Amino acid sequence: APLDFSQYSIGFNLEEPPLDDIYFRQALAYSINKELIATEVLSDLVKPAYNILPPGFPGYNENVKGFKFDEQLAKDALSRSNYSDIAKLPRLILSVPGTGGSAGLDIEVILEMWKQTLGIDVEIQQLEWATFLQMLNKKELQFFSGLGWVADYPDPENFLDINFHSKKSTNHNNYNNPEVDNLLELARVEQNVVTRLDLYNQAEKIIVNDSPWIPLWFPGDQYVLINQRVKNYKLTPMSVPKFALVEIVD
Repeated sequence: APLDFSQYSIGFNLEEPPLDDIYFRQALAYSINKELIATEVLSDLVKPAYNILPPGFPGYNENVKGFKFDEQLAKDALSRSNYSDIAKLPRLILSVPGTGGSAGLDIEVILEMWKQTLGIDVEIQQLEWATFLQMLNKKELQFFSGLGWVADYPDPENFLDINFHSKKSTNHNNYNNPEVDNLLELARVEQNVVTRLDLYNQAEKIIVNDSPWIPLWFPGDQYVLINQRVKNYKLTPMSVPKFALVEIVD
């Protein structure tokens, strides 16, 4: 089946210390060994993500590089931050939707990587789904994960503008970069496709460096079984089934 256009990440509230510090966020990003988790924890069911737009998506640029695992760079970034004295850090809480049970082995491993590399302890808080969404929309969460983003339509606007323009209600990070806002606003009205995608590439590079999200995974290879009686069913990467032309024959 075609890879669906989705991405899974950890988000930060940039108005909550210590996540208001770009170097602290970058230290967290450098501390995650995504390759190891993808292969050893998630059994190659996902592909590590280092940028925001998924492979194959309009505007995807493999030259937009995020933060690969590097213990020394992680420690260097932490030392450059305003929160290098980890003994003085406030309580750190990563919120995920759920009630009881595990928050996910991948999340638990990430928290252990932060502890082992940086000496930083982050707690997991599970919230009932409605409470999680309410607090997310009110921007009351410090760290958050467990949602991901699935494209509604095949355009970079659906990932970048919706999630990272400072005026969007779906910007749950309190992310505000005037340069990014300007690029996204120019892209909204640009008629030349090549120029428009270049504007989105520029915006994505800045966003990835600013680290309001840590991209974690894109979907891995997927397989679908279709009954031989079903005809004209077309698989798409949009995760939205199209039934208009589907027939069921005897």
